[in-house]
Amino acid sequence: MTQDFEYISYNETDRIAMLESRAAELERRLLEVTPPGGMPRWGANTGEEGRAVKEEVPPSADEVSGGGSHGSDGRTEALINRGRQRAKQPRTRWLRAHWRAAGLGAAVVFLVTLVLVLVLPGGGASWPASVAQVQTEITQACQNPNEPAEPSQVNFACAKSTQSILWVFSLLTSGDNPNFVDPPTGRKGLEPIQPNQGGDIAWSLNLHHPYDPANAIDSLQVAARAINNIIGGATLTSSTGAPLVEPGLESKAANCLRYTGSAGVVTRQGFPARCAKPVTSQAGQAALVSDVFQQWMGGTPTQIAAQAGVLFANADNPGNPGVQAILGGLTGAAVLSVACDPVRRDVSGGKTTISNMF
Repeated sequence: MTQDFEYISYNETDRIAMLESRAAELERRLLEVTPPGGMPRWGANTGEEGRAVKEEVPPSADEVSGGGSHGSDGRTEALINRGRQRAKQPRTRWLRAHWRAAGLGAAVVFLVTLVLVLVLPGGGASWPASVAQVQTEITQACQNPNEPAEPSQVNFACAKSTQSILWVFSLLTSGDNPNFVDPPTGRKGLEPIQPNQGGDIAWSLNLHHPYDPANAIDSLQVAARAINNIIGGATLTSSTGAPLVEPGLESKAANCLRYTGSAGVVTRQGFPARCAKPVTSQAGQAALVSDVFQQWMGGTPTQIAAQAGVLFANADNPGNPGVQAILGGLTGAAVLSVACDPVRRDVSGGKTTISNMF
């Protein structure tokens, strides 16, 4: 009890003196295992501590040669106030200890990158550079408010989600060349058509300038109106003044079944019949595009027309194997040398319109 009371009754000065004495003793032991001018001999036998202590402040040469418990007061005070500084582990030691986790993480990053490259649309492939130019021209051409078919107002060719039909047709027929000419058929322009036929269609577009088949915008505007008429049909006025209805692709129940999954059609006096349901599925739109291409390019074999549907369905995925196969087969001007007669003369009405011959 007396001994305990003695320890408790130590004042602050006694405690500091005891800590300084202890620090000096530890410093002496440290110097015993430290060669002159060197680092402590880690692992050396240092008595009851079992290990050497790395000092925060290296001793000077005079202090090392002096030895004993009479070290620098500043070094002793540093040991008392801040204690010993732990040695930092080198980064290589951390890597050796965690090499499996680091290797696994690197492998995961590599696999994720590989999957993204393979899965994301395109996979690094791209459309021919000319497509971008035609897309810009389509944006301008589709500003014409007279593009929708009359009177159905079908506007598949210029709708934002489906206007890629225009550059697909251009790529397949003229190779995106506005100066394209096909002497055997007389077709001219970015969207090849016989000039007189293009001029007849342009009459309904109110171009406010003479139609020029070599002008990319004129060619696209004519093609857009023609495509919309092929899909939605048209209503003319006969010589007697009665409505003359020309059906479109959507006027046939069998086509609507392919495009929408429903054979239902909507009829209205003086209007071409239309599919009861809109054509919204990718497969349905691709089938419609193929049929339009076959009408636009009269006499086109079915397998060739199907290529237009493949390109349209993969407008955002040029890396698709089917697309790459088609692009690889396009040579020179990428022309399909088939007859083009998308327009016929309506003798009774005396005007020209799009014909849909099933």
